[in-house]
Formats: sequence, structure tokens, C-alpha cells
Amino acid sequence: MASQPPELGGYHFIRLLGSGGFSDVFLYEQELPKRSVAVKVLLTDGVDEAARAHFVAEANVMARLSAHPYIVTIFHAGVAGDDRPYLVMEYCSGPSLADQLKRERIGVEDALRTGVRLSSAVATAHAAGILHRDIKPANVLTTALGWPALTDFGIASALEELPVHTTTLSELRREPTDTATSGSRSVGLSVPWSPPEMFSDDPDPDVRSDIFSLAATVYTLLAGRTPFEVPGRSNGTLDLMGRIERGMVTPLDRGDVPSSLTASLRRGMATRREDRYGSAVDFARALQRVELELGLAPTGIDVPNLQLGEVRPTPGGGDEQETRARSVATIQAQPAPPVEPAATVVRGVVPISPDAPARVDRVTAVPEHTVLRPRPAAPASPAADEADRETARHSDTPSAGDRANDPRRRLLAWIGAGAAAVVVLGIAAAVVANVLAPAYTPETPGAGGDSSIAVTVVPPPVLVSAVRSPDGAAATFVWKTEEAQKGDQYTWVQEGTTNGPSVSADPTVTVTGLAPGVPVCIDIATVRAGRTSQQLKACAS
Repeated sequence: MASQPPELGGYHFIRLLGSGGFSDVFLYEQELPKRSVAVKVLLTDGVDEAARAHFVAEANVMARLSAHPYIVTIFHAGVAGDDRPYLVMEYCSGPSLADQLKRERIGVEDALRTGVRLSSAVATAHAAGILHRDIKPANVLTTALGWPALTDFGIASALEELPVHTTTLSELRREPTDTATSGSRSVGLSVPWSPPEMFSDDPDPDVRSDIFSLAATVYTLLAGRTPFEVPGRSNGTLDLMGRIERGMVTPLDRGDVPSSLTASLRRGMATRREDRYGSAVDFARALQRVELELGLAPTGIDVPNLQLGEVRPTPGGGDEQETRARSVATIQAQPAPPVEPAATVVRGVVPISPDAPARVDRVTAVPEHTVLRPRPAAPASPAADEADRETARHSDTPSAGDRANDPRRRLLAWIGAGAAAVVVLGIAAAVVANVLAPAYTPETPGAGGDSSIAVTVVPPPVLVSAVRSPDGAAATFVWKTEEAQKGDQYTWVQEGTTNGPSVSADPTVTVTGLAPGVPVCIDIATVRAGRTSQQLKACAS
């Protein structure tokens, strides 16, 4: 049963949000500034000073990470009048990923986007020298914008100050539970998402332990169950721990999950930590590569630009084998997905579709016309000139000099040059007329010759429908493009978000994670042969 909400100055109690083993979470309304907040209150019954110390440590940890967009923000911490410590945190109105899984099937695109964003949050914690140690769907809330928000750093630890004791396999044999604890000095353990090194009597987690839990969480989003759970068989705590230690990941039974994503998740959940990704950023990049493979816009990786010191040595290695964190700059995703080759450009005038027959080829293939040119006279010797003059005196045929000075022949030469100029101008006019031909001339079936298609303007999409789901949390947009062609693609981006454009091969998309009652708009454009049309703004209220 939940405890009574404390009286807090400047806050008005609304309702209970949830209860846990050591704390309750209530919804309050803050008076100034006016907003809804979640207040986590530590239970006093049966909680010793060690639990209080962990509660204070959680407040300090979350305060160090509150600036990150995918980590729950903490606003204030204090002690209520009844001597109960409390935290005032950001209120995430959306369901946790665990609750979301109970209501709907998570798509591959959403799972990839969530995985990259959570990787950003985990990488930020690691950059600050903090292990989360309890990453799972229940500890990922969603904001009003539909973004994931990592929370519950209650068992997080600084990398150099690991806890004295963690629940072990021998203790779980006495009291098996999915989230196990052992006395006040132990640290909770969410077995279905925990790496095998956490089951030893002397656990020694590092950043790769969080990566295991992160990959297991993304797997759970796709499978709708934990990675080592086998449908129809016993899935108790000891069963799961045995499978985790042997690396027996249950195969995904979804045909829309590419093999590259399955391989990335399996590597993230490798039994030997040396076989996993070395950092949360590396895991995020692996998910980005899958996004590019599927033709999706890669999700941005948001990590701080911090200069980090030594994080933690790799077990069994000398100084030269120690894992050292490097300065990590903020990453704006991977390069944009490749597009089709740019259109052929004819002398920088009008781009011509690479798929259409090049009409300029027909013009340039015309054989050269004969052009009259004056023939240069060969230099002659004085003796030859005298011979010509002598021959001319005794012949009706004029000499070369007389021919050159004949006015009639000069007139014929000018006429020939003019004819050549007309021919050249005619060819140039044909080229220009051909290039500036109508932008789109469909081919007549059965007609001979080429189709004379030169696409210069891509028609914009036209909205067919924009329908909101009954609960208001999603909106489906359907559009069409006049005279659609094979190979057409579409880019769309949701207004009011920082996400890059997404790519779709079909003229329809469903936007999820919406706040009920809040209108949503997307900008859609047609992409054809490397060119993009004007955008269509489509809204659903």
C-alpha cells in the first residue's frame, strides 16, 4: 500500500503515480513556475541509513545528467516535514516502454530510433563516470513529445566506487525473483536484462555491462519478451540466468527484422564482455547502419563534448591494454543515406533525367555538313610564277594569281562562308530547341523512335487523408503523386521536432507517440531520379 503524500511547500498533490520497494512516486503541480512534476518520496519504514545514502546519491547522479534530452530531469531535492527525503523530477506523461509493450507491437523503425537515443543517454552517463546498472524497459519513460527518458539511477554507481555487494546466484537460489535484492546492503538486480558478470560472487561491471542491458532492452522492444525467455518453457530466474551465462538468446520470430540488426543485438549481448561493443556510441553507430540499410534517416547521437580521464581497465590487461575514454564530440548522426546519381546536365542549362533517352544524343549524332573553306595558296618560287604567267599568255585558263584577284571568285567565297555559318547556326538552334523541349512528353505505345522524356520538374505530393487514431497518440497520413513513376520515394519530417527527414517507399506514414489533442503536421516531398519536389504540408488535428 502506498504511503501518504507529504506536504510540500509550493506544490499541490494530484495523485499517486506508482509504488516501489523503497519509494513512492506522486504527481504534484508546482505553483511557480506552474507545471506538473513527479515527486519520488523515500519510504521510512524498514529503510536504514544505507538506503538514505543511495537515495541522496541518486539525486546527485541525476543532477549531473539532467541536461540530456533523453534522461529524466531533476529539479529539486529535499526532506519533507515528516523527515522523508524526496526528489522533484520531470513528469513524463507517456507510458514506460514496459507499459507500451503491453499495448502495442513496436515497429523496427521505432525500436532503432529508441535504441540510438537511449545509447546517447547511456554514453552521456558513462562520460560522466557513471554506470546505470539497471537499464530495462520499465526504467525508460516517454515524454509528451514521445521521446524516451532514462530514469531510476537508484543503483547507479561511479565507475571508481562500485558497491560492496550485489545479489549472487547462491542467494537467488534461496529467493528467486525477476528483480532480486538481498538485505539492505545489496543492490537490486533485474535478471532478464543483466549480463552474466553480474551473477558472480564478486561482480565487476564496466561500461560493457550497461551495453548488454541496452541491447537486451532493444531486443525486448522487438520481441515483446525478454531475450532469454523461451515461450512455452520454464522461465524462472534460475532458468534465465543459466541461459544468459550460456549465451542462449531466443531467436526473433519477426520477418521484418533484418539480419544485420539481429547480429548487432547478439554482439551487444555477447557472453564475454570482450566480444561486445566497446562503448554505447559504437552500439548506436551499429544501429544507425541498420537505419541506413533500411533507407531510413539515421537518428542523431547526442553526447557531450567532454574530456574524459581513465574510465576503467580491461580485466587481465596491462597498462597498454587499459580502456581509456577519449574526448567525444557531439555527433549529428552518420552521413545522409545515398541518393540516386545526379541527373545529367547539358552545358549547365537544364538537367535531363538519367532514365530518359538523351535527345541531345540525336542532335550530336548528326553527321558533319560539308563546309566551304578557302584553300590556302602554296608558296611558289619566282621561277614558278614566271612559268604561270607565260602559260597564261598562251592559254585561256587564268593563272593562280588571276584567280585569286577575280572579283567573281571572291564573291563565291563569301557566299560559301555565309552558307557554312547558316549550317552552324542551324545545328546550334536544333540543340537548344531539343534541350528546351517540353519537360514531360509521355511515350506513345507502339510509336517508333525514342520517347523524348526529359523530367525537369518533380510533381509534388497531394494529400489523400490525415486520420488521427482513436486515442490521439498516432496519426496516419496518406498521399499520392500525379503520374507516379516506378522508383519514386518520399521524404517526410515532423514539424516541431529535431529529427532529420525520414524516407519512405510508400505514400503513407504513421506518426506515433503524439500527445492527444495536440495537432501534428508533417512536410512531405517526392524524390525522383535524385531530384526533390516542392513540399506538401499535411496536418492532423
